Amino acid sequence: MASITKLPSGAYRVQIRRKGRYASETFLRRDDAHRWARQAETRVDQGLAPNKSSVSRLQTFGDLIGLHITDMCEVGKPPRRSKAATLTTLKRDLGKEKVGHLDRQKLIDYGKMRADQGAGPVTLGIDIGVIKMIITHAAAVHGLDISPEPVDLARVALKRLGLIGKGTERDRYSESLLEDVAPWSRMLCSSFNISRGCETLCSIFF
Repeated sequence: MASITKLPSGAYRVQIRRKGRYASETFLRRDDAHRWARQAETRVDQGLAPNKSSVSRLQTFGDLIGLHITDMCEVGKPPRRSKAATLTTLKRDLGKEKVGHLDRQKLIDYGKMRADQGAGPVTLGIDIGVIKMIITHAAAVHGLDISPEPVDLARVALKRLGLIGKGTERDRYSESLLEDVAPWSRMLCSSFNISRGCETLCSIFF
């Protein structure tokens, strides 16, 4: 018998225990969770292992970057040149890090490394902002159990070290990020029955 639990993020975690086998997955929609549970129980009855969802196969931060790019292309918002360049840099430097292993200290060390390479306060601020965006997108849109809190803590530390600063370049980039996530915020509002008047608020948070 499958059990489905709604997580604080709004996603649904489904667990099955059948014939001595246990499997668990997380989905944004309850219907998807029910569908996977039925398929998983059928496979167990056939002596097969339950299929993994596409999200559960994500292993590295590079996988999250790829997921984000795919999602944005699906809604007709492929990364623009500046964002694409930032994503390429992040995948090169952090792509092999395991999902959930980007803790506060690793992000601080990354910031110091980028500064040593010549990245200025505005550029580094953009880098950290995109890291948070990638993680938040995976958690909010796909229900991945990962928190952006370490990114916030690292940002505070890097600001105190004088490695992150404000500027008009960053402001313009922030506006472009909001444009990028707007289609997904509308989808989330619809999924959770939030009124259309809240879409702008969703965009700010996501």
